[in-house]
Amino acid sequence: MNVGHSKAVVVVGAGPAGLLAAIAAARQGARVQVLEQMDRPGLKLLASGGGRCNLTNTLPAADYPARFGRQGRFLAPSLTACGPDRLREFFAELGVRTHSPDGFHVYPVTDSAATVLAALLQELERCAVPVRLGMKVTSLVYAVGNLQGVRAAGAAIPAEAVVLAAGGCSYPELGGTGGGYALAQAAGHALVAPVPALVPLVTRETWPGELAGVSLAQARLELDLPRRSRPAVQGALLFTHRGLSGPAVLDLSGAVAELLAQGSVAPLRLSLLPGASAASLHGLMGLWHSAQGRRSVARLLAEEGLPQALARSVVRLAGLAADRTAAQLTASERRALVGCLTACPLTVTATEGFARAMVTRGGVALREVAPATLASRKMPGLFFAGEVLDLDGPCGGFNLQWAFASGWLAGRRAAQAS
Repeated sequence: MNVGHSKAVVVVGAGPAGLLAAIAAARQGARVQVLEQMDRPGLKLLASGGGRCNLTNTLPAADYPARFGRQGRFLAPSLTACGPDRLREFFAELGVRTHSPDGFHVYPVTDSAATVLAALLQELERCAVPVRLGMKVTSLVYAVGNLQGVRAAGAAIPAEAVVLAAGGCSYPELGGTGGGYALAQAAGHALVAPVPALVPLVTRETWPGELAGVSLAQARLELDLPRRSRPAVQGALLFTHRGLSGPAVLDLSGAVAELLAQGSVAPLRLSLLPGASAASLHGLMGLWHSAQGRRSVARLLAEEGLPQALARSVVRLAGLAADRTAAQLTASERRALVGCLTACPLTVTATEGFARAMVTRGGVALREVAPATLASRKMPGLFFAGEVLDLDGPCGGFNLQWAFASGWLAGRRAAQAS
């Protein structure tokens, strides 16, 4: 609870990272207030997981760094402070029970993000932490290298520590304006150029649009970059009016967006039957020829698990007539068909942008932030949490876990800092 002469902490942003930071700081005895530019708190939290709020997942904390790739080790201290198990315990203490219907994704048992937000706001009220809405922070206030507070709504708000949890650029209508980046830069921090991540992709080819709404439970996507590393993912895929979406696509989209930002297109290879090798498919077509020669190739592909509309598209992409039978397949046609099934080429020309992105890749450079405390290495008294930092993970509760954990660590350390 807040104490009369305790440390003053301002938290910028009322998203998941900011709300946890405020609670953590208040529980350390700090006098805390949250400043939020929108007219409601937690708008992105309410939208998370399609409104169900995929809080975290059942993986052990030790498995998280690898899933975040590039700089995943940076999040280890945050997970030590508030890993998946501790996060579930924390919400249980607030009266929010959680469950994992599929054994991996973790949701509140109500399957409602509103339950999570209400519990956090109630805890802030219990800790006497005001959440001040419509308060856009325009600058940090500092003198002779010392942080003095922030300026918002034309007034200076004194603070001995500031937690910058202002989010990234994703979902701008929900508050993702990237305003925290300018504040960080003013404090001397470098930025990694932000790009959309966990975002649908737009393809040059039009045939995916003809399959809009068709999905695959399993597909494999690989960035086809000669003489460079080839990021690859496997999982569910959805065809859209403009190209591709679904968990596998979203997980690869950050790497694709980085490539697009360099002024290049992104060539992909799509495997529609990732459990089958080229050799096994050639063998399967040989069996078709001998045992089911009079049946159409499209129908046989559908029986192997492809949706019928996709099976017809594959036949067309391979250059075959729609009614081509298994017995009529030539050796070259088999090769073309196998190529379409195992390494179908696609060209991504754009993402659907920050308006459709779940998270931002890029942000405040991690080398200038201490992972053990999330304190700025440039400005004493300044701390960071959540999406404003250059760290993003795949689908499946990873990014919310990072937001909550980093908020918890930053809030505690902000309250404790001398």
